[in-house]
Amino acid sequence: MRSATLPGMNRRLSLAFALLKFVSGYFLTSPQYDLHRDEYLYLNHGRHLAWGYLEVPPLSAAQGWLSLALGGGAGWVRFWPFLWGAATLYLVMRLAQRLGGGWFAAALAGTCYLGTAFARLNLLFQPNSFEVFSFVFCLYWLVRYVQNERPRFLYLLGLGLGLGLLNKYTTLFFIAALGGALLLTPARRLLLNRHFWGAAGLALLLWAPNLAWQIGHGIPFRHHMQLLHDTQLVHVDAAEFWKLQLLMCVAAVWVWVPGLLALFFSPRLRPYRAVGWVAVLGVAIQAVLHGKAYYTLGYYPVLFSFGAWWWAARLAGLRRLRVAAALRPVLVALPLLLLAPLVPFIFPVRPPAAMLGLRARYAGLGFYTWEDGREHALPQDYADMRGWRELADKTWAAYRQLPDSVRAHTLIKCANYGQASAINYYNRHRALPPAQSFNGSFLYWFPVRQDWQAALIIDDEPHPELAAQFASYREVEAVTDAYARERGTRIMLGLRPAPALVVRVNNEWRDELAQWETPAH
Repeated sequence: MRSATLPGMNRRLSLAFALLKFVSGYFLTSPQYDLHRDEYLYLNHGRHLAWGYLEVPPLSAAQGWLSLALGGGAGWVRFWPFLWGAATLYLVMRLAQRLGGGWFAAALAGTCYLGTAFARLNLLFQPNSFEVFSFVFCLYWLVRYVQNERPRFLYLLGLGLGLGLLNKYTTLFFIAALGGALLLTPARRLLLNRHFWGAAGLALLLWAPNLAWQIGHGIPFRHHMQLLHDTQLVHVDAAEFWKLQLLMCVAAVWVWVPGLLALFFSPRLRPYRAVGWVAVLGVAIQAVLHGKAYYTLGYYPVLFSFGAWWWAARLAGLRRLRVAAALRPVLVALPLLLLAPLVPFIFPVRPPAAMLGLRARYAGLGFYTWEDGREHALPQDYADMRGWRELADKTWAAYRQLPDSVRAHTLIKCANYGQASAINYYNRHRALPPAQSFNGSFLYWFPVRQDWQAALIIDDEPHPELAAQFASYREVEAVTDAYARERGTRIMLGLRPAPALVVRVNNEWRDELAQWETPAH
């Protein structure tokens, strides 16, 4: 099947969809929500540029640094997921066109992307948006190489792999899936191509600084994976994992499933069979490793492209052309129509009170159930976007209560990275010492000192035993936002800590860091 649309029109259609997605992101969040807990962490990484962090490689930090350099407003923070989401959408539509589809195939692939889990994914400043983009980028250039066998397409594939490794370590599983796919298909001839190995060398060269950082710090990635496995992945239920594989892209299941099957059984798509194997192996690897369901999202967008091509071919073969003409716009709109009832839970456009009003109708779907197994006033993701500005302002107010002579010797210690990162973000233009934590990469930034005269301790759990370690110890503030996940988090002020407490804190910091940086034996 060949497209009847002019190439320039194809490109303009894809660009129009991408531009619409990028711009619309700025209108899909109510001002009653702050940034998400995780977004503050990556912004805090940007305050400490390095070739690696305990949680992720450095690409998110570079983006966070640039957002902060441009003022740090929410618009600049969200610029990145909007950009990577729009770029992914563009590639998905262009891939459908490169396969021979016309406007219908491109538009259908585009609305499949817009009407599935990526709608939510591309709202938050996290490594996930770039991860999906990098997977699609790599597979797009693999298809282009199969079509034209130009060496530069392989180097673009290598570029995508290298940047992917600088973004998130799950790219290693994508590389494993890609390697397996090449071995299982005639594309294995690439393994004898010097440009393929040149592309692999480019990917390794790009990743080398982060790899060197990992080795130099005792490969903390291993400890991170062990912690993730012990605290989260071990609880991933296989049935739930596979159910979510269906639900994440359920509005487009009638497109991506035919796309996957066509990759394996359509003679026309046989040259691209490796793409199908990448998707199958990538999802299988995460299933075997008990990965979280959303770790697989990057494998689905290219299936939208192949599925859209399949539908375009079926409609092109209809004898009653009027029926096909009528069906095309309906099918293009269908993913968005199926998404419509869930819009309040994908885009935080409704204020908290309105979301609470929807709970009786939607609670049965689990939208209001948090990881503690209980129902709450808001979905957990939304509750993670409340209370942060209040916490930061109250921390600043508590700090201002201290005499000037004490402020320079005050430790702000938080229980988790969300608290510390949000306090630093909202107080970035104030003369407040950076908030600290023993959570994640904050271990690298903890100031080991002996001369602390005061401590602001931010925690969502009470620690009355600490009162005996200070000359004075009292609660000065607490988060009162009824909708915030951090509701009840206390700001405790301790004056003149006991020397033994200072020694204990410094020793705890050393022990925590050693767990990450000491190679396993």
